[in-house]
This record gives sequence, structure tokens and C-alpha cells, in this order.
Amino acid sequence: MKLATLPNGTRDGRLAVVSSDLERYAPADEIAPNLQAALDDWSNASPRLREIYEDLEKGRGLSPFRQDEALAPLPRAFQWADGSAYVNHVELVRRARGAEMPNSFWTDPLMYQGGSDTFLAGRQSICLANQSWGIDMEGEIAVIVDDVPMGASAERAASSILLFMAVNDVSLRGLIPAELGKGFGFFQSKPPTAFSPVAATPDEFGDAWDGERVHLPLCVDLNGEPFGRVRAGVDMTFGFPQLISHAAKTRPLAAGSIIGSGTVSNKLNGGPGKTISEGGVGYSCIAELRMVETIEAGSPKTPFLAFGDSVKIWMDGDDGKSIFGEIEQQVEEYRGCG
Repeated sequence: MKLATLPNGTRDGRLAVVSSDLERYAPADEIAPNLQAALDDWSNASPRLREIYEDLEKGRGLSPFRQDEALAPLPRAFQWADGSAYVNHVELVRRARGAEMPNSFWTDPLMYQGGSDTFLAGRQSICLANQSWGIDMEGEIAVIVDDVPMGASAERAASSILLFMAVNDVSLRGLIPAELGKGFGFFQSKPPTAFSPVAATPDEFGDAWDGERVHLPLCVDLNGEPFGRVRAGVDMTFGFPQLISHAAKTRPLAAGSIIGSGTVSNKLNGGPGKTISEGGVGYSCIAELRMVETIEAGSPKTPFLAFGDSVKIWMDGDDGKSIFGEIEQQVEEYRGCG
């Protein structure tokens, strides 16, 4: 089942069910006014939403779905916590700023609490005041969970996963070192995150979802050229149930909380990855490529994002069809946009 949020003049939009080919939708606000309301009553809302979805799959419903009109599935959320399950990414970006990586990072997940009051739609511009801040995209996958009790095991956490989304967790690399140097974590270096036009239930992956990881490529294009075709099920040190359990260690998670995978990142033959043109699967962020360039040539040559650049992030199923729709964003100078 695929769900989207369409604008209706309110902050949280109105809930819609979308066909599997992303061509048609049917309004679902009679079942729940918005996605958060559906998540709050998922056991009752979900079967009714699935009935609408099945009707759409039978060809019923004439309203065309336009990805560029959709808001983020949750335009705002009670919680957005982003993990860093791909430890290869952590290792590379820490090396880029001259920081050692403790061995505990391989056994205890990293996680930060992001701003969740404002999310970007999948086609909404990345608006920032200064391109010298080191603007970077980060292609990720995220899950939306049901209520999770404090101290939940990974097994219990697995049963809480309701929906998946693709993510662009925008980072400002130039601001990160000074912020982390204060010993208090990210804030200014993490502007609003963008989510895919559609959220999908786990069954939409078919056999590619094993209950812990999604075994499909996450695709990233930069300025219309292939940048990453990274394999989301490979090199993921911590599966989603482990990440959720980690988040819930000392607090309960409310329905509608979003847990991110962190930047999808693959090694190659035990070492850093390679670009697609060199026979690798590429990268989900520019920082990794710059680190590899530094390792190989002594300094980075690929610039971070600049005003006018474009980023596209999506995931296709085994049938070649897009699961979440596409995140397609332009980087723009902030002049009251966004």
C-alpha cells in the first residue's frame, strides 16, 4: 500500500492512497484526516485504507497523482531520529575531519535527533543563505513506526514498522566540525530534511525486505548524471529493528516517529567505494567521494552543492517501478523560499 499527503491549506495536509504505479490516487480523509491521524489509529485505519488501495489496483479511481503536488508524507512529525547504520560512511566522514572512529561504533549505533517541525516535500527546493556552508545531499531510507514501548527489544521493534520513505537528509559539512567540537551535537548543520512523495508499507518491497534490511539499490543523480546506485541491503551494520530498539532504550516512541538509516554507503573489496564510472556503485553523498579523492590524490576535487545544482533520489523495485516516487530538488539561494 502507498500513501501520500496532498495540500489542503492545513499544516498536515490530507491523506490520500496512491496506486502502485503512482499514476492515480483516491482521497482517504474520510478514514483519517491526515497520515498522523491514521498512524494514531493504525489497527482500524489500515484495513480501510487497504480496501481503497485494492480498488485503485483494479483500475478504479480517476484522479491523476502528481508527485510535484505532494507534501512530505508527514509534513511534520513528533520525532525524527536519524541513525548511522552504514558504518563505512561514518568512518569516511570522520576521517575527512580528522577524527578517530571508536571501535564501539561497530556495535553501538550512532543516532541524532533532527528537527521535525518542518519537512521538505520531495519536489521542494533546498533553500539556504550561503553555499559556502558545504551543502551536501544524503540519500537514505527511513521507517515510520507505531507506538514502541521504552526498552523494546529489536524483535519487538520489528513489529512496529508501518511505512518506509526515501530521504534526503541535507547536511552542511562546513558547519559540522565546529558544532560537534562543542560536544553537543548537530543543530545549525542540519537544515530541513526532504522525504519522498509517497510512503510505502513493507509488503511493497516483496522479497527485497527481509524484516531488517531492504535489498534494493538506492539511486542518486547529481545534475542529471548517475552519482550513486548504492545497495541498501549491503554494508548496513545495524538493521532497522536494531535502530528502533536503540532509539527506544530510554524513552517510548510515539506512533508517527521516523527513524532513518543514515547515509547508504558501500565498501568495495574491503576498502572505500568507487564512482560508477570506475566500476563501483558510487555514493549517496558528496562527502564520501571527497574523502576517497583525498585518500587517493591528497585533496578533494569534487565541490559540494552550489546554487543551481539538482539532486534526484529514488528506489526502484525488482519490477523496475519506483517505490516512493522521486525526490527531485534544486539548490537555491534563500530569499524567502522554502
